[in-house]
Amino acid sequence: MVTRLGRGHCGAHLTLLFTVEDSSSELESQGSTGAGICLEDGVDAIARGEEGGSSLAVTFQGNKHDSEMYQEVLDELCSEIPEARELEWELTIMMDLPTSQGFGMSASGAIAAAMSFQRALGIPNEECLRRSFLIAHRVERKRSSGLGDTTALAAGGVERRVVAGSPYSGPLLEIGPGRSHGWSQGTPVLVCWKEETGTPTSRYIDNTRWKERITSAGIEQMSVIGRGEWGPERWSELIECAKSFVEESGLLDDASRSDLLASVNKEISNSDFDGDVTALLCMLGESVVVVPTDANNDEGDLGALSVFLEDSGLATMLSRVGGLP
Repeated sequence: MVTRLGRGHCGAHLTLLFTVEDSSSELESQGSTGAGICLEDGVDAIARGEEGGSSLAVTFQGNKHDSEMYQEVLDELCSEIPEARELEWELTIMMDLPTSQGFGMSASGAIAAAMSFQRALGIPNEECLRRSFLIAHRVERKRSSGLGDTTALAAGGVERRVVAGSPYSGPLLEIGPGRSHGWSQGTPVLVCWKEETGTPTSRYIDNTRWKERITSAGIEQMSVIGRGEWGPERWSELIECAKSFVEESGLLDDASRSDLLASVNKEISNSDFDGDVTALLCMLGESVVVVPTDANNDEGDLGALSVFLEDSGLATMLSRVGGLP
């Protein structure tokens, strides 16, 4: 019996500001504009397929998560590649970060899983990548678990999304309708979050009041950073727009985010990093990413700061801005 093996990896995505654009009846045209940071760390998926039936068994290394999304990813793939339906699949998922904390883990998991299935089937790399982003976008929109994470991850690095929608579409996997840009210098970052908390994204993006406030704030900030060339020279501008967004949208004062941000800022001010790093809220969790105020600064050891944050009761992880696909 022939065994098919494939592996996929996709980094996490930290949304810093965004709009909600879900009025279209076409899933590929729904999504968001905005900006954020893609990380090196995220989700790894290993797929093992054997002939003899049609099934999927999902195993999570570490904490147990909902396996329903991964079945939906496989169902979407089977509708385009019938061969995938003829195998008994085992899928192993390894997550570097928790779910429902603003790290885009559902999108990352869907992309990584779609990659692993297709690589097990021997699908060429470019076709595999494009279809993985498209499948993940469809699943995200059907589940209301995300808006623009897949489009952001398709750009990579420090990203901005200037047109809402899936990064790829149609049977020929054509580019668009979503448009995004990315750049990366591998800047170190420190992610921190509250344990045992987290708010489903659908609570906000399916709520009319929140959609209006978020979108209004997102449009205002995108009028600033959505124009011109996109590169490291826009880093400080992104930081300021992200801070303005959380205040104007009302998200800063929801779900105890202001207390979390104040706690992180207190530890920064009491450390040797005061003035060299900035804390930004990640949307839509109860989490913060600490970034250098200078994107070119790779000299500080953020691990020292993580010790103080963990002593204050937060969970932390060191990572870097991911590369471009």
